[in-house]
Amino acid sequence: MPEPVTVIALTSLVGLCIVTAGLLKAWLAWLRIRERELDRNADQPRPERGSPEGAARIELADLKERIRKLEAIANGVDL
Repeated sequence: MPEPVTVIALTSLVGLCIVTAGLLKAWLAWLRIRERELDRNADQPRPERGSPEGAARIELADLKERIRKLEAIANGVDL
Protein backbone atom coordinates (compact mmCIF):
# COMPACT_ATOMS: atom_id res chain seq x y z
CA MET A 1 0.00 0.00 0.00
CA PRO A 2 1.45 3.40 -0.97
CA GLU A 3 2.29 5.81 1.74
CA PRO A 4 -0.04 8.78 2.33
CA VAL A 5 2.69 11.29 1.49
CA THR A 6 3.20 9.67 -1.92
CA VAL A 7 -0.55 9.70 -2.62
CA ILE A 8 -0.81 13.37 -1.67
CA ALA A 9 2.22 14.26 -3.81
CA LEU A 10 0.89 12.42 -6.86
CA THR A 11 -2.59 13.89 -6.43
CA SER A 12 -1.12 17.37 -6.16
CA LEU A 13 0.97 16.80 -9.26
CA VAL A 14 -2.05 15.59 -11.26
CA GLY A 15 -4.08 18.58 -10.05
CA LEU A 16 -1.29 20.96 -11.02
CA CYS A 17 -1.13 19.40 -14.49
CA ILE A 18 -4.89 19.79 -14.94
CA VAL A 19 -4.83 23.44 -13.86
CA THR A 20 -1.82 24.15 -16.11
CA ALA A 21 -3.53 22.53 -19.11
CA GLY A 22 -6.68 24.57 -18.50
CA LEU A 23 -4.72 27.82 -18.22
CA LEU A 24 -2.78 27.02 -21.39
CA LYS A 25 -6.01 26.39 -23.28
CA ALA A 26 -7.49 29.65 -21.99
CA TRP A 27 -4.32 31.56 -22.96
CA LEU A 28 -4.39 30.17 -26.50
CA ALA A 29 -8.08 31.05 -26.83
CA TRP A 30 -7.36 34.59 -25.67
CA LEU A 31 -4.54 34.88 -28.21
CA ARG A 32 -6.90 33.73 -30.99
CA ILE A 33 -9.45 36.34 -29.95
CA ARG A 34 -6.82 39.09 -29.98
CA GLU A 35 -5.56 37.93 -33.39
CA ARG A 36 -9.08 38.09 -34.84
CA GLU A 37 -9.55 41.54 -33.32
CA LEU A 38 -6.31 42.78 -34.87
CA ASP A 39 -7.21 41.28 -38.24
CA ARG A 40 -10.63 42.93 -38.13
CA ASN A 41 -9.15 46.33 -37.20
CA ALA A 42 -6.44 46.13 -39.88
CA ASP A 43 -9.01 46.97 -42.57
CA GLN A 44 -10.15 50.19 -40.93
CA PRO A 45 -8.32 53.44 -41.66
CA ARG A 46 -6.39 54.93 -38.78
CA PRO A 47 -7.40 58.39 -37.53
CA GLU A 48 -5.12 61.31 -38.24
CA ARG A 49 -2.98 62.34 -35.31
CA GLY A 50 -2.39 65.91 -36.40
CA SER A 51 0.79 67.60 -37.43
CA PRO A 52 3.95 67.36 -35.34
CA GLU A 53 4.36 71.13 -35.66
CA GLY A 54 1.11 71.70 -33.79
CA ALA A 55 2.17 69.38 -30.99
CA ALA A 56 5.53 71.14 -30.77
CA ARG A 57 3.82 74.53 -30.49
CA ILE A 58 1.59 73.29 -27.69
CA GLU A 59 4.57 71.84 -25.85
CA LEU A 60 6.53 75.05 -26.30
CA ALA A 61 3.62 77.11 -24.96
CA ASP A 62 3.38 74.77 -21.97
CA LEU A 63 7.09 75.17 -21.24
CA LYS A 64 6.83 78.96 -21.48
CA GLU A 65 3.93 78.93 -19.03
CA ARG A 66 5.94 76.81 -16.59
CA ILE A 67 8.91 79.17 -16.87
CA ARG A 68 6.62 82.15 -16.22
CA LYS A 69 5.25 80.48 -13.09
CA LEU A 70 8.72 79.56 -11.83
CA GLU A 71 9.93 83.13 -12.37
CA ALA A 72 6.91 84.45 -10.48
CA ILE A 73 7.66 82.10 -7.59
CA ALA A 74 11.31 83.17 -7.62
CA ASN A 75 10.26 86.84 -7.49
CA GLY A 76 7.88 86.17 -4.62
CA VAL A 77 4.72 86.94 -6.58
CA ASP A 78 1.68 84.98 -5.43
CA LEU A 79 -0.20 83.40 -8.33
